[in-house]
Amino acid sequence: MLIYDELKKDHQTVKGLLERLIRTDQKDSKTWKSLVKQIRDELVPHSRAEEAVLYNSLRGIDGSKDVVGHSYGEHLQAETLLRSLQVMEVFDVNSLNTAKKLQAALEHHIEEEETRVFTDAKTLFTQEEAAAMGDVFVKMKAEVKGESFMKTTLDMIANMMPERLRGSFRKFGSHQEGAGETRRAS
Repeated sequence: MLIYDELKKDHQTVKGLLERLIRTDQKDSKTWKSLVKQIRDELVPHSRAEEAVLYNSLRGIDGSKDVVGHSYGEHLQAETLLRSLQVMEVFDVNSLNTAKKLQAALEHHIEEEETRVFTDAKTLFTQEEAAAMGDVFVKMKAEVKGESFMKTTLDMIANMMPERLRGSFRKFGSHQEGAGETRRAS
């Protein structure tokens, strides 16, 4: 399947989950927490794989740098709101407003991505390249699902870095994550 179709499928899934979250009574904390977790489990792997496969491929092409940079910023905004939701539920704070902000941010991002970003990509990549990117996206998304909060955060930062710095940062980040695991085990 082409990467655009894979991404659209994920977009619909996350939009549906957000719609359910906003309609859920926050007093039903079990359902609320479950939906926030499901959104995280869909959104974070989707974002990391999309950045690594599509955005980083587009970023290497001069005309797409601005569009991709804007998209990275929107991913950061959405994940900040999502992580706020995760923290808010621990403190039993009314987080419906944050959920609505997340929904609005993602709807805006999806609209831009499915128009501007996809339009640029379709002019730059062949059908075969888009299909190969779709395959890699699906595989990478599955790998990211089991990764820790720290690992996905480090990957988000690495994906935003220039290519020449990414490898060094990932090596440093994996060392830091391992050191954190050692400290927690002590």
